[in-house]
Amino acid sequence: MGLLTPLAVRIGALPWMPKLLPQVVWTDRRLQSLTGGRYSVLDIAGLPNLVLTVVGRKSGLPRSTPLLCVPYDGRWLVAGSYFGGPDMPVWVHNLRAAGEATVRVGRTSYDVTAREVTGDERAELWQVMLRTWPNFATYEKRTDRVIPVFELAPRT
Repeated sequence: MGLLTPLAVRIGALPWMPKLLPQVVWTDRRLQSLTGGRYSVLDIAGLPNLVLTVVGRKSGLPRSTPLLCVPYDGRWLVAGSYFGGPDMPVWVHNLRAAGEATVRVGRTSYDVTAREVTGDERAELWQVMLRTWPNFATYEKRTDRVIPVFELAPRT
């Protein structure tokens, strides 16, 4: 965690944040472009993150999305929270369809197998995720949908 993490947590909990997501994504893409992929908005906030690249289920083209992640026992946990918005993020549908992806963490890329966790395991890992990003609890209250949690494990 970094110096700006508490501020990021406060901003992330604002009820109108889901409406600003397109602007946040645009800003993040510009920042990554300007820095050659070395920095993202999540880096500035001092939060662990990765770039998920998964093949689009309809287009067949690779799609990349920067995501907050939780490193966990040599793997990464990610949640399809979309700030608690009503719609499921597109990357979730693509990851469910593909079952595999590539993640870039810092300057290193890994081929990963994706597994959606459910039931008691999801509840346990959700608590792990809340320690990194407490706003996941806020997002859960904002939406009627179950926020999916994925475990991304490096392929060997």
